[in-house]
Amino acid sequence: MERKRVVITGLGAITPIGCGKDEFWGALMEGKSGVDLITKFDTSGFKTRIGAEIRGFDPQDYGIKPKDAKRMDLFTQYGVAAASLAIEDADLELGQYNDRVGTIIGTGIGGLMTLEKEKKKLVESKNPSQVSPFLIPMMMPNAVNAYVSIIHKLTGTSPCLANACATGSYALIYASKDIALGDFDVIIAGGSEAILTEIAASSFANMKALSRWNDDPKGACRPFDKERNGFVIGEGAGVVVLESLEHALDRNAKIYAEIVGYATNTDAYHITAPDPGARMVIKALVDSLNMAGLEPGDVDYINAHGTSTKLNDKAEATAICHVFGDYKVPVSSTKSMIGHLIGAAGSVEAVACSLAIGKQIIPPNINYDTPDPEIDLNIITEPTPASLNVVMNNSFGFGGHNAVVILKRYTG
Repeated sequence: MERKRVVITGLGAITPIGCGKDEFWGALMEGKSGVDLITKFDTSGFKTRIGAEIRGFDPQDYGIKPKDAKRMDLFTQYGVAAASLAIEDADLELGQYNDRVGTIIGTGIGGLMTLEKEKKKLVESKNPSQVSPFLIPMMMPNAVNAYVSIIHKLTGTSPCLANACATGSYALIYASKDIALGDFDVIIAGGSEAILTEIAASSFANMKALSRWNDDPKGACRPFDKERNGFVIGEGAGVVVLESLEHALDRNAKIYAEIVGYATNTDAYHITAPDPGARMVIKALVDSLNMAGLEPGDVDYINAHGTSTKLNDKAEATAICHVFGDYKVPVSSTKSMIGHLIGAAGSVEAVACSLAIGKQIIPPNINYDTPDPEIDLNIITEPTPASLNVVMNNSFGFGGHNAVVILKRYTG
């Protein structure tokens, strides 16, 4: 059976530097940092007091009714909002029920904010009846899929993926497979996360994974820079509309990019640390190129995972250098501006990559002030016009989950 081609026709982004594709892209071009002091909770006594929050978010702006919003964790609200933006952007007409349209919107952790809140109520009141009956449906990881399906009457496939920081990219890959096999015409795919909570900040900080640049929040997230000292927790959602090329052409949809290659695998090395030799990351890069029928020199830009941690940046750089050799492919990490959105990271970056192809501009890697002598990459520090035909996006997560997606400019 001939595999169907898969294209991106709609983009939705809820991020710390802007909501909606236009505001998000404008902020990327400004090199705007969404990192600042955390306001969601009292950080007194915390080792890390910074995060990339979304400020001024109103779920009603995205068609979420107040009654429904009260029964959604924030990660669900973000995911539903991003999905609505993507569907609107794709000009997708949805009828009463849509058996050929599915949803695959994952999360790295899910409704941690709700769990923390309800646990506090139980402990402080010592009264089990004070715990919300909506706790379980609010914290369950598949809540975004469920609400998006209900709101838009999407009765196709609806699995929930949870592959840590690679979740967003895994969602796009699994959605692409379902469409390529002809099982579905359209899948709304991506990731959502909202874990700027006391418990998450405490755990990540005690793990020594977070940056402690509390006196300079805007400069804290600095992927590949020699002085990097940890990632910054971000929040938000990225959702795209994926369609078979045939379906997109039949309805005369605009096409941002085509997904031509991808690969997933697992380090099988450590629960949190990447394999310093990057053996399986190298394989993922190579396998995605092979699937796309491309050579390393065909890649015009890599949107790196680039978390701003010592180990992860070094391992990723090792893999890129191994695969691309003397070809100094342009590299940047948009996490330098939006922080690490965990389960939403890869899908938000897919939005950035799609826009980069459309605008023919490479977004910058900000805060790259001191090159690391152990990292030999061509880091792009300013918005840079370029002929972008092929773009690679890397995502790696706790547990050793690796995912690589290759997007290509659609030319017919």
